Amino acid sequence: MSAAGLTSRNTETIERALDIKGRSLWVDARRRLMKNRAAVVSIVLLATIALFAVFVPLVWPYSYDAIDYGNILCAPSWWPDRSVSCFAGGHHIFGTEQNGRDLFIRVLYGARISLAVGLVATMVSLLIGVGYGAIAGFVGGKLDELMMRFVDVLYALPYIFLVIILMVVFNQNFFLLFVAIGAVEWLTMARIVRGQTLSIKEKEFVEAARAAGVGTLTNIRRHIIPNILGPVVVYVTLTIPTVILSESFLSFLGLGIRDPLTSWGVLISDGAAHMETAPWMLLFPAAIMAITLFCFNFIGDGLRDALDPKDR
Repeated sequence: MSAAGLTSRNTETIERALDIKGRSLWVDARRRLMKNRAAVVSIVLLATIALFAVFVPLVWPYSYDAIDYGNILCAPSWWPDRSVSCFAGGHHIFGTEQNGRDLFIRVLYGARISLAVGLVATMVSLLIGVGYGAIAGFVGGKLDELMMRFVDVLYALPYIFLVIILMVVFNQNFFLLFVAIGAVEWLTMARIVRGQTLSIKEKEFVEAARAAGVGTLTNIRRHIIPNILGPVVVYVTLTIPTVILSESFLSFLGLGIRDPLTSWGVLISDGAAHMETAPWMLLFPAAIMAITLFCFNFIGDGLRDALDPKDR
């Protein structure tokens, strides 16, 4: 082959190579996540639970707060023990509770509250923890020492004790439940972000930005936070089930959601009180809550594997 032919062929090869677009970290992570069957199934299940919680109550024939004393503690229509099936006014697929209210619709309303608490409280902890940890790690020095000693002091106090104090002080306000849990949950987030920031702030591109006169807050916003999103996203998916459990525990103690509103913790507390006579009251909310928590954990594991640079 002539030199001109080789040159032409090499030119075509180079052009084809230039046309190939590289995959970014997030595109590659999404592709790897979609190959994780447990994570994909978990995403589908969570989306299904969320859609049911949002839209089914709009068309369901029963209301979450409609008391029916003629159908107290009635089992589902398919329940093996037919002696407790007493549906004079219709069929309830999850049965009814101690006030005759439809358990299925209350489980869905409980999903609304529990998922909302999990998401909002996690976002509160995310905002506080990321900002606090990034500033402490990037500035360093005495400010870092002071900020992290404050975190250590808060760590030494019992977590649930702090949340209970906040709830009592604010008179169990429903909306402040989100803030109270999130305001305590940010401590681990701050430590994770600080550790990541300490490793990134010595990179060449950060040093170049400093030399160019970029301010501290701008440097954190443009260079630090975008490069720590991987570990933060993974931790967020693991924080949501922790927050849901915390809310459920508070509601179980009677310090959370108040009747007629409900959450999974309230339903489980009511179910535990009637476990021997009406086991379905405990079975269904506990099962849905367990499935949700497993889904978040599987998604967190999938994201951790997808974002791990050693496996790329």
